[in-house]
Amino acid sequence: MILAVDVGNTRIKAAVFEGNILVENFVFVKNELQKNIQNILKNFQKVTDLVVSSVGDVEKQSFLEFENDLKVHFISHEDPFPFINYYATPKTLGIDRMVLAAGATLQFPNQNRLVIDAGTCVTFDFIDENNNYLGGAITPGLRLRYESLHNYTAKLPLLTLENPKDLIGKSTSESIHSGVVNGLVYEIDGFIDEYSARYSNFIIILTGGDTDFLAKRLKNTIFANSNFLLESLSQTFQYKIKND
Repeated sequence: MILAVDVGNTRIKAAVFEGNILVENFVFVKNELQKNIQNILKNFQKVTDLVVSSVGDVEKQSFLEFENDLKVHFISHEDPFPFINYYATPKTLGIDRMVLAAGATLQFPNQNRLVIDAGTCVTFDFIDENNNYLGGAITPGLRLRYESLHNYTAKLPLLTLENPKDLIGKSTSESIHSGVVNGLVYEIDGFIDEYSARYSNFIIILTGGDTDFLAKRLKNTIFANSNFLLESLSQTFQYKIKND
């Protein structure tokens, strides 16, 4: 069994896999990392490998403390990936984005893929049907948009995510909800439309913490899977083992 752990900017996500089957997944905050991993390993004693991808600020030593119990692996830029990386600055490409691209390549062969990860930031990653990673885009996610309106203005309140009552906001709060939510939805749909106009034989994969909230609001047909990054992490590790 594999324990896959993704350290994001805000939270840590983890999942136990038996082969390619996700057995159980977990979400927790960074200061509860070791306690939660200990509990997972206690409940799943057949786990032999801990696989980590990280864009957050958790020290590697926090994971290496489990080396006596299982093998610890950190996915890095030096690992083999199932695509050719044409990013102009490949060392700056986030490991999470590379893992997502790997998962899309392995799960959806012989087609153009756009992976949209809706978390703290929303990232767009495009891999063509010939398994060439071409790049994408990065934009603020829902929470960052709410926070920026509050932090960089004198009087706008800090709101939490809420479904807009209408396109036309009839109060300051309603206007913020309409602007933040509808603005991001229109932005994502616009990106998808532009990619679709350039490429045929196309699949759009939506993942990340805001997947469920956004999926039902997008006009485009998408494959929505909030666990796609963890699944991709498990598959990337298995690909690494086979191709090292």
